[in-house]
Amino acid sequence: MTAHPRARLDDLVHQPVRFSILAGLAQADELEFRFLRDTLQISDSVLSRQASTLEQAGYIAIRKGHVGKWPRTWLELTSAGRAAFDRHLATLREIVESPTGTPT
Repeated sequence: MTAHPRARLDDLVHQPVRFSILAGLAQADELEFRFLRDTLQISDSVLSRQASTLEQAGYIAIRKGHVGKWPRTWLELTSAGRAAFDRHLATLREIVESPTGTPT
């Protein structure tokens, strides 16, 4: 018997905030920390913690800089992050599109 597709879900990606971060970054080259925080309606500390987890996994890159005299942080999806996100989405689609969630 073939294993259920849920066994291929990436726990690192599946966590709701991290999934939302990756989904946002999949739509843009990079996003500014405050924009992402406000869009996802989460606190600075939650975004910082989850972004650090994704960065340690190699799924995102974090770049710090300044706009004028103001510090800014930008997040960008890496190629490994894009691949992990795409695999995760494909697995979710496989589960949703099959009546029993089993491979077709």
